[in-house]
Amino acid sequence: MTATTHTLPRQSLAHEPGLPVMPSLGVVAPPVPGRRRLSSQALLGNEREVEIEHSGQIYRLRLTSLGKLILTK
Repeated sequence: MTATTHTLPRQSLAHEPGLPVMPSLGVVAPPVPGRRRLSSQALLGNEREVEIEHSGQIYRLRLTSLGKLILTK
């Protein structure tokens, strides 16, 4: 049995009413039902970097000058 993946072209999503759009990043997809979604603003607040502890390890989530997120160990 083979898995089938369906994707929608970005341009068709850009015209859908109600979808949030961030000009620098393109279209933001709607949340997947049952999956929790957090905004980067909720994680970072007014900071550009936060530490996340996972299984006894410390990770850094950093916002770059270009608005990208980088997660490092």
